[in-house]
Amino acid sequence: MSNTETALSPADTPSPAFGKRLVDLAIEYNFIVIFLAVVVIAASLSSNFLTFTNIANLFQQAAVVGVVAIGMTFVILTGNIDLSVGSVVALCGMLVAVLMSHGFDPFVAVAITALVGTACGAGMGAISALAQVPSFIVTLAGLVSFRGITYLMTDGVPVSGLPQGFASISSTMIPLFPGFSLSSMGLIFIVLCVVAGLVLRFTVFGEYVFATGGNPEAARLSGLPTRFMITAVFAVSGFMAALGGILLTSRLRIGQPTAAQGLELDAIAAVVLGGTSLFGGRGGVLGTFFAVMLLQVLRNIFNLLGLGSFYQMTVTGIIIVAAILLNRFIDHRKGRG
Repeated sequence: MSNTETALSPADTPSPAFGKRLVDLAIEYNFIVIFLAVVVIAASLSSNFLTFTNIANLFQQAAVVGVVAIGMTFVILTGNIDLSVGSVVALCGMLVAVLMSHGFDPFVAVAITALVGTACGAGMGAISALAQVPSFIVTLAGLVSFRGITYLMTDGVPVSGLPQGFASISSTMIPLFPGFSLSSMGLIFIVLCVVAGLVLRFTVFGEYVFATGGNPEAARLSGLPTRFMITAVFAVSGFMAALGGILLTSRLRIGQPTAAQGLELDAIAAVVLGGTSLFGGRGGVLGTFFAVMLLQVLRNIFNLLGLGSFYQMTVTGIIIVAAILLNRFIDHRKGRG
């Protein structure tokens, strides 16, 4: 070897294991990779996409589905499902409007509505856990009955004339840094994602959620209160659905009994798209957050391009199926399925 040549030390040699690790991370967190890819494509298709105004609009439009999807994440992590959230959103959205139309203070009306939503979720969870009835059946009944109650509250007539202060719950713009403000609705969604993520990852309650979904029988034999956990995650889902209903009514400035039809499907799609297993025990709020934003970005870019809802449904469906197949591939790769 000549004096001008230098040998590469082992530390300078690229490690094949490092490259493999990067590939594994990209596959494991595919929802983030897909989200970033769609953002890049959207930015190239429309110059208006990455404007501060449009970004703030994205978070505001994603807030209701996002908040509900957070609660759905807790439920699906335990291996259950909640089909009633759309009806609970409508019920609570109408309830808060009716209470205020009868003279209740907005704060009191919101508190009562949140309690009612939580009770609806907890009740369905308790029936499923204690009576050993599949959550699919219990919440399907809830989907129908809660929507019926919503119509009965006012004979299907929308409730308007809500206090101006109530509308500010969703419409207040909060400056985060010079030139960029985010609606209170969008900020609530982000904060709830952070709080839920911390609860799932760093608390005993979160550990019990994963354990209950990962292996319910083993969790029960280990002394974990699995029936209580199922009731609790449905209570969380009910609370989030109630909050979603409050935010929706605040944004629309009217209590609409037909609101949130099909929202449960959007929430479930976001949770599954974000990598949470329908069989429970694997996933988290981080994936749900990016999936909610991904679905909203798709809708937004189609709107900016002037394309109709048929295109949106078709492309969204293809992406969801592709994401599910990719997650199944990851499961088989890691020996989890």
